[in-house]
Amino acid sequence: MDLVSLQLGTEHLWSWLVRLLSKDPEWLNAKVKFFLPKMELSSGDKAQDATQGVILQLRRLHAHGWATWQAFIHCVCMELDVPLDLEVPLLSTWGHRDGFPSQLEAGEESQPASQLQHGLKRPYQGCGSSPHPKQCKKQQLELARRYLQLLKTSAQERYGSRIPGPGQPLAFHQAYIPPILQWSRTTAPFNTQEGATLGDPKAEDGTDVSIQDLFNTRANKGPRVTVLLGKAGMGKTTLAHRLCQRWADGQLDRFQALFLFEFRQLNLITHLLTLPQLLFDLYLSPEAGPDSVFQYLEENADGVLLIFDGLDQALHPHSSREKEGPEDPSPALALFSGLCRGTLLPGCWVLATSRPGKLPNCLPTEAATVHMWGFDRPRVEEYMVRFFTDQLRQEAALAELRKNRHLQSMCAVPALCQVTCLCLHHLLPCSSPGQSASLLPTVTQNYVQMVSILGPRGYPPPESLLDLSEVALRGLETGKVIFSVGDIRPSTMAFGAALGLLTSFCVCTGPGHQGTGYAFTHLSLQEFFAALYLMASPKVDKNALAGHVALNSRWVLRTKARPGLLDHLPSFLAGLASYACRPFLSHVARRDGTWVGAKQATVMQALRKLATRRLTGPKVVALCHCVGETQEPELASLVAQSLPCHLSFHNFPLTFADLAALTNILGHRNAPIHLDFEGCPLEPHCPEALAGCKQVENLSFKSRKCGDAFAEALSRSLPTMRSLKKLGLAGSKITARGISHLVQALRLCPQLEEVSFQDNQLKDWAVLNIVEVLPCLPRLQKLDLSRNNVSVSTLLCLTKVAVACPTVRTLQVREGDLIFLLSPPAETAAELRGQSASDTVIPSWKRDHGSSDRAPDLQGNASQRKEAQSRSLTLRLQQCQLRVHDVQELIAQLQEGPRLDKVDLSGNQLDDEGCRLMAEAASQLHITRNLDLSDNGLSVDGVHCVLSAVSTCQTLADLHISVLHKTAVFVFAPEQEQLKEIQKRLTHCGLQAKHLERLCRALRGRCRHTHLDFSGNALGDEGAAQLAQLLPGLGPLQSLDLSENSLSLDAVFMLTPCFSTLQWLLHLDISLESQHVVLRGDRTGRDQLAGGSLPEFPAGAQFLAFCQPRVRRSLCLRQCQLDPLSLTHLCETLEKCPGPLEVKLSCEVLSDQSLETLLHHLPQLPQLSLLQLSETSLSPKSPLLLADLFSLCPRVQKVDLRSLYHVTLHFRSSKEREGECCGRFTGCSLSQEHVEPLCWLLSKCEDLNQLDLSANMLGDDGLRCILECLPQLPISGSLDLSHNNISLESALGLVKTFPSCPRIREASVNLGSEQSFWIHFSRREEAGKTLRLSQCSFGPEHVPILATNLNQALQLTALTMTQCCLDLEQLTLLLSLLRWPVGLFSLRVDEPWVGKAGVLALLEVCTQASGNVTEISISEIQQQLCLQLEFPRQGNPEAVALRLSHCDLGTHHSLLSWQLMETCARLRQLSLSQVNLCNTSSLLLQSLLESLSELKTFRLTSSHVSSEGLAHLTSGLSHCHHLEGLDLSNNQFGEEDTEVLMGVLEGMSRLKRLDLSHLPLGSSALAMLTQGLSHMTLLQSLRLSRNGICDVGWYQLFKALRAASSLKELGLSHNQIRDIGAQHLAAVLPWLPELRKIDLSGNGIGPAGGVRLAESLALCKHLEELMLGYNVLGNSTALELAQRLPQHLRVLHLPSSGLHQEGVLILSRALDGLPYVEEINLAQNCLAREVPHFHQGLPLLRQIDLVSCEIDNHAAKPLAASLALCPALEEILLSWNLLGDEAAAELAQVLPQMSRLKRMDLEKNQITACGAWLLVEGLAQGSGIQVIRLWNNPISPDMAQRLQSQEPRLDFAFFDKQPQPPRGS
Repeated sequence: MDLVSLQLGTEHLWSWLVRLLSKDPEWLNAKVKFFLPKMELSSGDKAQDATQGVILQLRRLHAHGWATWQAFIHCVCMELDVPLDLEVPLLSTWGHRDGFPSQLEAGEESQPASQLQHGLKRPYQGCGSSPHPKQCKKQQLELARRYLQLLKTSAQERYGSRIPGPGQPLAFHQAYIPPILQWSRTTAPFNTQEGATLGDPKAEDGTDVSIQDLFNTRANKGPRVTVLLGKAGMGKTTLAHRLCQRWADGQLDRFQALFLFEFRQLNLITHLLTLPQLLFDLYLSPEAGPDSVFQYLEENADGVLLIFDGLDQALHPHSSREKEGPEDPSPALALFSGLCRGTLLPGCWVLATSRPGKLPNCLPTEAATVHMWGFDRPRVEEYMVRFFTDQLRQEAALAELRKNRHLQSMCAVPALCQVTCLCLHHLLPCSSPGQSASLLPTVTQNYVQMVSILGPRGYPPPESLLDLSEVALRGLETGKVIFSVGDIRPSTMAFGAALGLLTSFCVCTGPGHQGTGYAFTHLSLQEFFAALYLMASPKVDKNALAGHVALNSRWVLRTKARPGLLDHLPSFLAGLASYACRPFLSHVARRDGTWVGAKQATVMQALRKLATRRLTGPKVVALCHCVGETQEPELASLVAQSLPCHLSFHNFPLTFADLAALTNILGHRNAPIHLDFEGCPLEPHCPEALAGCKQVENLSFKSRKCGDAFAEALSRSLPTMRSLKKLGLAGSKITARGISHLVQALRLCPQLEEVSFQDNQLKDWAVLNIVEVLPCLPRLQKLDLSRNNVSVSTLLCLTKVAVACPTVRTLQVREGDLIFLLSPPAETAAELRGQSASDTVIPSWKRDHGSSDRAPDLQGNASQRKEAQSRSLTLRLQQCQLRVHDVQELIAQLQEGPRLDKVDLSGNQLDDEGCRLMAEAASQLHITRNLDLSDNGLSVDGVHCVLSAVSTCQTLADLHISVLHKTAVFVFAPEQEQLKEIQKRLTHCGLQAKHLERLCRALRGRCRHTHLDFSGNALGDEGAAQLAQLLPGLGPLQSLDLSENSLSLDAVFMLTPCFSTLQWLLHLDISLESQHVVLRGDRTGRDQLAGGSLPEFPAGAQFLAFCQPRVRRSLCLRQCQLDPLSLTHLCETLEKCPGPLEVKLSCEVLSDQSLETLLHHLPQLPQLSLLQLSETSLSPKSPLLLADLFSLCPRVQKVDLRSLYHVTLHFRSSKEREGECCGRFTGCSLSQEHVEPLCWLLSKCEDLNQLDLSANMLGDDGLRCILECLPQLPISGSLDLSHNNISLESALGLVKTFPSCPRIREASVNLGSEQSFWIHFSRREEAGKTLRLSQCSFGPEHVPILATNLNQALQLTALTMTQCCLDLEQLTLLLSLLRWPVGLFSLRVDEPWVGKAGVLALLEVCTQASGNVTEISISEIQQQLCLQLEFPRQGNPEAVALRLSHCDLGTHHSLLSWQLMETCARLRQLSLSQVNLCNTSSLLLQSLLESLSELKTFRLTSSHVSSEGLAHLTSGLSHCHHLEGLDLSNNQFGEEDTEVLMGVLEGMSRLKRLDLSHLPLGSSALAMLTQGLSHMTLLQSLRLSRNGICDVGWYQLFKALRAASSLKELGLSHNQIRDIGAQHLAAVLPWLPELRKIDLSGNGIGPAGGVRLAESLALCKHLEELMLGYNVLGNSTALELAQRLPQHLRVLHLPSSGLHQEGVLILSRALDGLPYVEEINLAQNCLAREVPHFHQGLPLLRQIDLVSCEIDNHAAKPLAASLALCPALEEILLSWNLLGDEAAAELAQVLPQMSRLKRMDLEKNQITACGAWLLVEGLAQGSGIQVIRLWNNPISPDMAQRLQSQEPRLDFAFFDKQPQPPRGS
């Protein structure tokens, strides 16, 4: 096309465009305002005709730039009806940069410059640089007036037009409903009465009563700063602009000037500003005199309001340096800080809006905080009424709202409410009623619907949607919410402008720099489009998409300074992932459903991962929003089930929509949940979102921001929550108005179990109003009204409620606490549950306060009265400022009420009179437990009055009064219980001797078994003397405590005679230094544990008093100075005391004179049974003084002196005959010089059984002296000289002593670390003596000396040398030197080299013996060689000569054989155990065995022999025709080797004992064994354990046994005999009449075989040991055995035999009374309660094993009774059972009767420390037991250590500490 044609075409388009726009000037004006927000229409514009006006507007658009013109052309084509033939050339010609029309260019050149700027705000060229003209005050005021008028005019022009202005939200003029505003903490205005300022939803447009309250804070001086907090969409920006509009309309007349700034625009300013530049350059400049205007503003700052919108978006934190004045340039946030702190424009008003978060530090602490909560339901309805002008649409919209709860939650956010109304406006005409739930189910689908509605023909073009979405996402990721012209393509901007998705406004980046900014109409809209881009753009992969599905925590109050811009992005992503959005996404992405579904699945998978994580409260809420948007029930169920049972929300704001989302998810949960909201700012009507939620079991709110409006909303939801059991509302600002709503709601919640109104500052009437609801809550268990304001009069009303209400169990009041505890009976609960919830029950306390209504009696029917009489009430009124008159009223109330469990009135102001009144009334009030009157001002004089007042009380069990500690506690017993003990403690009351007579007079009466405690008073010695006279008049007591009464030793002499005058007195325990003085009767041992007490036993447990201690009296006097005179006086007072008497003394030092004085008086104390001096330092002479006591006082039985620090003297009673004595002087530093006098003194004792001189300093010299004195010492038992620093010389000296002391029967010396030296004696001379030497380190020079001494000790028959460094050479020498005239001598050597020397070398040693070797025993593993020698040596020349004829004497082997044959010619026993026989050794043994004509026993066990060596042994054994015992067990032979050995049995017809256990007996070997057995008619013992014989083999073997008629022992354990083999054996048993022992353990025998065996065993009349364990015998075998038990039975083993209660019961009856039974093993059987019951007992039973038999406490008593009938018991095994403390008590009771018991195993039971202490008490009564195993019982390590320190025989260790038997036993 040529230039002329182009020009003609352009002119045609221009004329057509002007004509088109002239038809719709309003549309053009709106677009001009959008693209040119600073441009204002002047009056000159309006005067022109339409065509000229259009041309002028087009020229202005063109002058703004090509991008603006291009976007405008796109709007024309998109929004107006443009023919297609013109749309294409219009876009192609003017839709690009180079297509500007010439008409515009010509017009621009001719346009005056002044006209271009008409209507723009006048720029101010910098206040800081302008001169300051001198003006008069009048001119200044005029300039200020003109500027203020200019401000108001500008605001009126901006907000007066019906066309949305720059920065105004969509539909700004349609409807404005004030949101809910709530003051925070102490910033509420003076004229508001509660925390929530709800506004007036019915006010007409233009009025808002709540707006005035924003500027009515408490701050009268200093900065007046208000911060308005609200989440996105709550209307903060709208409210800011509404304030400007109100001010422009003259409604905020208190302000002369108002400035509005947005931080999102201030963020664009990169230069520093002064305050005048901020006000004049960035907002509106004055026409003239800027300095004068600013000065006026400073002088009238209280009339200036500055509004800063979007404080949370402030980007540039100000410097820490504060600016001095307005002339200093600063960042915008620094200027804001100066305004808030009052350094700039002091006295002005500042209003800032922000999303909740961590506010900047520049805000002053006194700043008022207001929460904006959006809409409640009335406001939503009012908004819809104003939005819909059509009556039909209005009614339809309201109907949809009332039917759809989800629609209500969406509309609670004002921004969403507008979107919802827009959608409903479009949907209502076409949809049927109630369809909003399906058409607008989620927020995301609301936005999708809105986009489709705004589009001209359904969904807008996908390209435009995608481009706009990309802009939105890019802005969010870079933190940008304001876009410039260059940020958005013209077509995209036209699309956003056409659909109303974008808004425009003028932005200023600095003084004189202005431009146009564009933003989405709301931040959430930008987030929606960003989510749309992520879901629909092919550029976003799945990983990037999943990365955006994240939950941002909203605990920004502590973590972030600025909330993020992506808070709702995951929620929109989740909404777009719903199936309903798939068509929309397919349209935008232009992809099929499969591609879209994959993207949606990515979001869903990310949400599933989040659902299973443990999330914080804010993230839980965010997740609930996301899941609700997906509309996926399966995902909602997953989230609901994954939530913890206790869900807490702390310190972050929650709205109605948040709780609605949470409730929606909880609807998919099966299990109950607890919701806890603490410190969360809550929207006042948000509890309505919980309505109908059936999953909430516990609901708790704790926030000062909850007021009456919140309570009213909560009261509407509570009746619908039918599963709610616990309700808490604490720390709120609820008043009586809110309480009244809650009380009405509580009446409709009969299922509630706990209600809490803590810390709500409730007044009296509100508290009483709450208590009214108690009868309507039949299941209520707790009502908490703590930390409220309750007066004393109201408190007494509450006590009356507690008394009258039949369900109240406890009323607890202490300082701030006020708690009702209730436990209604089932009958009452059912009646109350059936009562109508609308019935109003008026308690009696309300009737007494003037109510005229007649109230039903709370105990109206007979059933309720009976229940009230049976119930008990606990009353705690602590620190309530009660006085005497209050107590009188309280007593009157309680006398008409139920019985009282506890009454606690401590911490009040009752004084003496009030305490006396309560004490007198105690017996009438039916108190069953205690009455506490502590801390009530009770004086010493009042103590007597109180004692007299309770003297007639029949139920008083314990009284504790302490004036010093302000204690006064009365403990009562139930009336039906018989009082056994009464305790009265009057401690620290300042009592003196003068008070005693009056005090005892008050105490007389029923004081049976009473404990008296007078400790901590000032009685002194005078009081003690007076008490000694008054005590007989008080009757029998259990104890009297006089501790801490300043008593001296004289008081002891005064109290000691009380043993004679007071029959009840058994123990007098006195410690003068610590002032501990106690007189006691009998007591249990619980108090004896030092270092702490054991846990208390269960009250009333009968097993505690299982035994009565022997009646002994004891005097314990500790920490005192005992001189001879004091001891004389003490002993004289003790002479008159009855016995038996134990005296325990303790003093720091006791001199020899004092000790002599004490010992001198002992013969005058015949009743004395024990004298103990503990922790008392004695002199080195004391052992001699005590040794002389045996002759001085013949009653002395035992003297025990340890370390010169502890002395214990045991005495015989005067009736006992003289018996054995025992002396123990350990650790007494005795040396050689003490030995002779000590032995001389001890020689006077007629019968000294044991003497212990261990741990002294005797040395070798002292020991030699003692050994020399041994013949003179009358020792009949043992002498212990261990740990006396002795050497080998003493050991040799001991051997030398044997000839001179014929009564020595055994001696042992260990010179190792143990350092033991024991000598055991007999009463008369014995022939056989034994000597044991361990670790004595013999050298070569010592062996001859040892041999010489041994040769002189002719009565010594055995010597054991263990690790004595005796090598092979020295042993050879010793054997050669030992020579006895006649007799046998045994030598055992335990040395490490024995295990390495080999059999050959050891046999060679034997050849050097000077006597005949009759026994040889070698064990390499045990490193042991045992020899028995016979003297004098005799030979068998004929046998030796015969054997030597076959030997070559030229070899060493032959020589050794010859020597062995000579030395061992009379060898009777050869035992080789655990040896490794080489071929040479076996060949030597072959030669030896062939020459041994007298060999009777051969043992080869657990050894290794080659096949060749075995052949040699077999050959040698084949010549031993006189062999009687053969043991080849436990050797590792194969079947072939076994067959070789079986060949030995041929011809051994004299064999009596045969043991082949563990040898593999195959068929061939078994045949040979069977053949051999048929000839062994003398066989007495056969052991074949673990031989693997088959069933056929057993049949042959048992058949061969018929020939062994002399068989006494048959051991066949751990084979597989089974029932068939058992039946074969049963057939053979009648042929074995001499059988005494049979072991068939572990053979798989069942009931059939067991019964058959039991029948045959009856024929074995001599059977003594029967072992059938580890077979499944069952009760049938037990029943058969019980009928046929042999009379001579000694051992019965049936562990793990499948026995049950019936079988054990019958078996125990059969065992009862058998005279020879020694062992019973029934372990691992299910006995439970049927333990062995004995009535006659088993006199010889030594061991009983009942391990793991499920025995519990029920079986303990019969078990203990049965054990008591077995006096010979040594070991009781009861581990791994269910025995508890009761069983321990029963066992402890019988322990003293078991004199021979050594061990009791109670491992792995249920015995606690209490039971263990009972065992300690049982041991203390004389049991000889050595150890009680208690490992793995429920006893703490600390307690176990204390118990073990008290009784070392208790063993709590894992490894069994095997007890050492007493020496000489």
